[in-house]
Amino acid sequence: MNILMITENDPAGMGIAFTNAINRYTEHSCRLVTTTTKYNFNFDKDLHVPDLDEDGLEQVRDLLRHADIIHFHVLADENIELGPIRVKDFIKGKAILHHHHGHPDFRANPEKYRKKYRSLRRKVLVSTPDLLRMLPEATWQPNLVPINDPLLLPSPAARNGCVVIGQSVTRKDLKDTADLLNVVAGIGRNISFPKVKVDIIENTEHRECLERKRKCHIAFDHMQGYYGVSSLESLSQGKAVIAGLDEWNRGYIKEFTGSDELPWVIAQTQDELQDKLERLITDGNLRGNIGVASRSFMEECWAEQQVLKILLEIYRNL
Repeated sequence: MNILMITENDPAGMGIAFTNAINRYTEHSCRLVTTTTKYNFNFDKDLHVPDLDEDGLEQVRDLLRHADIIHFHVLADENIELGPIRVKDFIKGKAILHHHHGHPDFRANPEKYRKKYRSLRRKVLVSTPDLLRMLPEATWQPNLVPINDPLLLPSPAARNGCVVIGQSVTRKDLKDTADLLNVVAGIGRNISFPKVKVDIIENTEHRECLERKRKCHIAFDHMQGYYGVSSLESLSQGKAVIAGLDEWNRGYIKEFTGSDELPWVIAQTQDELQDKLERLITDGNLRGNIGVASRSFMEECWAEQQVLKILLEIYRNL
């Protein structure tokens, strides 16, 4: 199959991650077209419209002509324009798939999108299980990370008497950063505890972000009930990862992985976060054991090939 992914900005780098994985592990061909750059993450690109000359635009036209499947990410649809190219001029006879990643407009107006896809009879994916509450007709397609990338392999954090807690975050106001800082400030006043440092990683290129995350002893995602790509990256790096996964999300993850033992350290309230952090900060062996389980979980339950099985089955049935 010839697959063409189209999106304005690449959500958490998942467009290029899925593109690379499809090309690496399957017989199918996949390309990614992007139109804008959001934030400063500098994810790898494939065909980025602002960078294309006329030859590049003709390549996009050729890909549209020969695509078997057009896979839209975020809010993109056939009305998107790729420079001078109107995608809707090429969709006749194509299988079309929509893939939501939690955009604020989707979260605020899910019924608008439900009606749209129902009327168009389109198949829809969501990136995390919590979004199924808003779009129950969709299929959960887990995100993936290339766990064998050198920056996603385990490495020992520095042993200098300071425990580093990392959070890579796009919007601190939505990811409980203030709660994290408040808890750590309180812990830091306890002179019997090791020294603690928080590294809030934002507006940072992705490769640098991963390098800084590797230097952390503990990773904090957020306490919003679900998990982010940040969790998967830190699990792959062999870190103890704290997130507030609720029963809904844990149930879907267990069903997908076939594992009843999930590696996340669960904290859903500020009090729980303080308790879990105190234990992890003061017990290096506990951190190490959880980190080993984190990496094993990603290798055994969340490898790219396993994640792709869901997407490939969707493609076959479009």
